[in-house]
Amino acid sequence: MLKQKITIIGGGNIGRSIAEGLIQSRAIKNGQLTVTRRTAKGIQDLSDLKITVSSNNVKAVRNADIVVIAVQPKQLTGVLEEINAVLAEKKRIVVSVVSGVSTDDIQEVIGSKIALFRAMPNTAISVQQSMTCITRKVGSKADEKAVHSLFENLGEVAVIEEDLMASATVLAACGIAFAMRFIRAASQGGIEIGFDSDIAQFISAQTLRGATSLLLSTGKHPEREIDKVTTPQGCTIAGLNEMEHQGFSSALIKGLITSHKKINDIAG
Repeated sequence: MLKQKITIIGGGNIGRSIAEGLIQSRAIKNGQLTVTRRTAKGIQDLSDLKITVSSNNVKAVRNADIVVIAVQPKQLTGVLEEINAVLAEKKRIVVSVVSGVSTDDIQEVIGSKIALFRAMPNTAISVQQSMTCITRKVGSKADEKAVHSLFENLGEVAVIEEDLMASATVLAACGIAFAMRFIRAASQGGIEIGFDSDIAQFISAQTLRGATSLLLSTGKHPEREIDKVTTPQGCTIAGLNEMEHQGFSSALIKGLITSHKKINDIAG
């Protein structure tokens, strides 16, 4: 159970996903979580989950111990300027999940004395299965523990250097879309070999879950698990080889690199 009061500024996809994940994880009590949006009507449905909704960022921050900023990059400076004076009133922790904005940029507005972390979750955070990468700019070990505890209730956490945040965005956040595209393609193939669409998607999704669970539980290289199902002259190796002939691995790697280049171009 988290002890800190949490305010999420920004009720878009990531902000909502974090809020929904915290409620579903039962990590917080009623009245412990606030979500803001410029027009509170757009997040009014969150109140059904016992989340306080507001359009008043200053008031929401004043009532918080941890402030998670989940706005669009173009909105960030204005939001920071709005809440800056309140942040300095007492010891608070700021966590930015804004893509492409460094902690140095944030400190230009809020200064270097406020505890500041940067986190990159993905949308699976709403079902407590996020891969969240975190870096600390300023903060004590206690602050770090509080931030890690927040996101550990929502999935897995990895501590990385900030210069790898763009890479984390591509591999973990964009990676959700890449994994979904794999499931879609597998489902389409399943339909072509005889399944109806619902059961094809179910089998494909559960098979991917099983594959990831094997890797996470054993720590083995994927090829070790692949070897277990590739018998000589069998159907698995025939399918794998055809996928490689068609550029499966190459296409995925190129997609990751292209996304990484794009995010660096945006940040630059």
